[in-house]
Amino acid sequence: MTSSPTPAEARPPEQPADDLHGSALVDWDFAAAAASRLVPPGPKAARGEIETLVTELRSAGARAVDPVATTARLSTPPGTPPALVVDRPGWIRVNAASMGAMVAPVLDDVVARKREADRVKAEAAGKTLATVGPTMQKVGSTITGTEVAGMLSWLSTKVLGQYDLAPQGTPRLMFVAPNILGAERELDVDPTDFRLWVAMHEETHRVQFTAVPWLREHVISQAREIGTALMPEPDQVTQRLTEVLAKLPGVLRGDVDITQVMATPAQREKLAEITAVMSLLEGHADVVMDEVGPQVIPSVAQIRARFTERRKGAGNVDKILRRLLGMEAKMRQYKDGAAFVRGVQEHVGVDGFNQVWSSPETLPLPTEIVDPAAWVARVHG
Repeated sequence: MTSSPTPAEARPPEQPADDLHGSALVDWDFAAAAASRLVPPGPKAARGEIETLVTELRSAGARAVDPVATTARLSTPPGTPPALVVDRPGWIRVNAASMGAMVAPVLDDVVARKREADRVKAEAAGKTLATVGPTMQKVGSTITGTEVAGMLSWLSTKVLGQYDLAPQGTPRLMFVAPNILGAERELDVDPTDFRLWVAMHEETHRVQFTAVPWLREHVISQAREIGTALMPEPDQVTQRLTEVLAKLPGVLRGDVDITQVMATPAQREKLAEITAVMSLLEGHADVVMDEVGPQVIPSVAQIRARFTERRKGAGNVDKILRRLLGMEAKMRQYKDGAAFVRGVQEHVGVDGFNQVWSSPETLPLPTEIVDPAAWVARVHG
């Protein structure tokens, strides 16, 4: 039998700054739980309607595989997990885990740079490096988690479907059932057609990342690289914050892109490269979902027309949130990327376009995403 610890023994020791990791800066479990409590449940529906919706979405995920493979001339490998149908809290949980895994190396770098800066200052002053108590760490991560929760809660009401890259585990295709139900009601379109149409877009993302083995790791590494680069040095935080606040009115008006506000000229070049890749991925998915044709989705033209109008029709508050989160730039990615894909295919056909998936070097450059002929000339000669 062991004796009970004394109060002093029971208290966790102060954690040295050298032991602090980036993962401690955000309480992702708290963020997921808080966001799940904040988010509205979605449109009301009878139990039978919900069951039909879930069944049809699962069926749509399976039905989309062959048309996408035929249209894109890319195939999802056998054994790829089937699509998940989730509610908003389910989407939040998955994305909190993925976001945590995605940014952990970035936050580790932030902590390492801050720790080194503090060490240098302490040595110059002849002092020892201050410790960071576990209570203070928890308070800080909870505050940050609260901010992340607000973002996750809002985003979870907007996303119809997603191919989760899951840096920490197994990628998976997801459909957010309440958002799809709300969108098809708002658009007043045929539900079965709309569900399959959404599935086509998301299945295209799945085939992009599963038929092109190097693409997932490339996108993850590029995102982490720019995330690390965008973090200011410890002694530049105040200056960068002042610059952001000065330009915030322009962001809210829609005159300035928030991602441009946060970046230096060199970082903007890197952001442009990543944006070109994301434009390619989103535009390709839009093209494939539309080109499957009325023989698969009879009302595809009507759905596209109404959905395009819906993208334009956000209210004032919604538009401000989109600008602050950089989502208006994402809306442009669909348009620029689709024009690139169609432009390339007009020159060299689908098989010629698919050379884009050969290697990171054949991905479109920022100047090429708006000039398909330039990409054709560089890649095809």
